[in-house]
Amino acid sequence: MGTLVLIAVIVLMIGVGVRWIHLLNAQHDARITAYRFSAPLPKPPGLPDDTGRRTRHTDADR
Repeated sequence: MGTLVLIAVIVLMIGVGVRWIHLLNAQHDARITAYRFSAPLPKPPGLPDDTGRRTRHTDADR
């Protein structure tokens, strides 16, 4: 009987821990969403629209 109570308490504590971590993550996500870190930097004049490393190059660009 004591073993069943111990297992039930362990499962209950795991459930409480999962719920607590979920609530903390939701609170953290809400805080990140609400805070505006900075305005995006303006693009220097003369650059093409997409200057990322993952841009696709055509054969004419090479």
